[in-house]
Amino acid sequence: MRKFIINVNGKSYEVEVEEVREGAAQQVAPSQPISSQPVSFASQAPKAEAPKAEAPKPKSAAAPAGAATVSAPMPGTILDIKVKEGDEVKKGDVLLILEAMKMENEILAPKDGKVLSIQVSKGASVNSGDPMVVLQ
Repeated sequence: MRKFIINVNGKSYEVEVEEVREGAAQQVAPSQPISSQPVSFASQAPKAEAPKAEAPKPKSAAAPAGAATVSAPMPGTILDIKVKEGDEVKKGDVLLILEAMKMENEILAPKDGKVLSIQVSKGASVNSGDPMVVLQ
């Protein structure tokens, strides 16, 4: 028998597993009653809470004429917003960081301009094609 400690939804359980060799499967009665009570450990480090996403900003109905809308190229999570509304940006400047498939992707300004609005917030999830930033 081998003992393991299994964590499920933040609770620890001590389990015993019988090693079965090829062709030697047997039915063995447990030596102790099986309990589904969590096992607590005083030395277990507290888990860090995940950062809470900020409330998403309301999305504007339409961008003004001549404005460029920067849309999400893929589904992901907004890790950081590098600009503020009113900032002047140059083509190629980093607007925000989008995490997708465990990779951080820099979303760049497609043209020179001024940031009219930011349609997402840090920690928000976006889908492909969702508007993120509007440039004038």
